[in-house]
Amino acid sequence: MDILSDPAVIWFLIGLGLLLLELVLPGLVILFFGAGAWVTALACVIHDFNLNWQILIFLVASLLGLVLLRKYLKRKFFDRKRGNTEDQLEEFTGRKGKVIEDFKDGRGRIEFKGTQWSARCEAPLKKNQWVTIVGKESLILDVKPG
Repeated sequence: MDILSDPAVIWFLIGLGLLLLELVLPGLVILFFGAGAWVTALACVIHDFNLNWQILIFLVASLLGLVLLRKYLKRKFFDRKRGNTEDQLEEFTGRKGKVIEDFKDGRGRIEFKGTQWSARCEAPLKKNQWVTIVGKESLILDVKPG
């Protein structure tokens, strides 16, 4: 028997192709159809289903996965807001930096962890003065003297 005529191999290859396509066209939809094709391949290994049953298994497995898991996986892997803001703020808040450029109109530059950052402060700050980071908004650090 030719291996490429085996339905389990065909469904496995279809699933592999769909999973690779998900890498090119991200959106977390095609992934579930690839998984559905692999479920169908597994079903074909266990039992000899005709084509109608294979398509039904593929559609049910794909759509169930899509409906039940997509929102959870999207939140788990792609939600950038969840937890990251606090972790990033904690990395900066309370740490010391050194002024590398005098502050003019409440803005200047500091060095923190070997990197130059734009910073703002109400108090006038001079070069080589130490500052404490009290907050962060985007790429601008809020600092205070000391």
